[in-house]
Amino acid sequence: MAQLIKLYEDNPNPKEVKKVVDVLKSGGLVIYPSDTVYALGCDITHKGALERIAKIKGVKLEKANFSFICEDLSNLSDYVKQIDSSTFKLLKRALPGPYTFILPGNNNLPSVFKKKKEVGIRVPDNAIAQAIVRALGNPIVSMSIKDEDEVIEYTTDPELILEKWSHLVEIVVDGGYGGNIASTVIDLTGDVPQLIRAGKGSLEI
Repeated sequence: MAQLIKLYEDNPNPKEVKKVVDVLKSGGLVIYPSDTVYALGCDITHKGALERIAKIKGVKLEKANFSFICEDLSNLSDYVKQIDSSTFKLLKRALPGPYTFILPGNNNLPSVFKKKKEVGIRVPDNAIAQAIVRALGNPIVSMSIKDEDEVIEYTTDPELILEKWSHLVEIVVDGGYGGNIASTVIDLTGDVPQLIRAGKGSLEI
């Protein structure tokens, strides 16, 4: 049975954040709020946790398209090939914000992602998500929580999320009601930015 931990975005309690981080470091799965929808995440360095998420998603780990949730752009070079100045300016304008940017991956990617040529980078404009990543010290690998109901699409109530996911995860972070519009996904691996999915983020960036 998953634990429900309440965190307030205007002032995430460091003790409660540490509980979340300890679970992530030990290979646990955590559902947490972002600036778009609630997401399921794990420590990028923990292979067992990555395999659990891939199983939940129903895909092979090496083929899974996850987002890397970063605190800011400072550790971008850890996983992304060198990008030109115009791409970096675009990222600086848009982030933190409700975007996922697909960028060319480099050789420092965790071994399970070595075959992937690109990665999705997210820097959510949400103090809870940022506090968790900051305390963890490295990105969270993440996927949005979809709902079976095609009308709702994304569950917004943390208590309903707990009810549905408690047998699959260790912690559900209650950061209040979430949104139900996913991030805008933009591919920056080609010569010109390409819109993959229109979501919460404005296309005027």
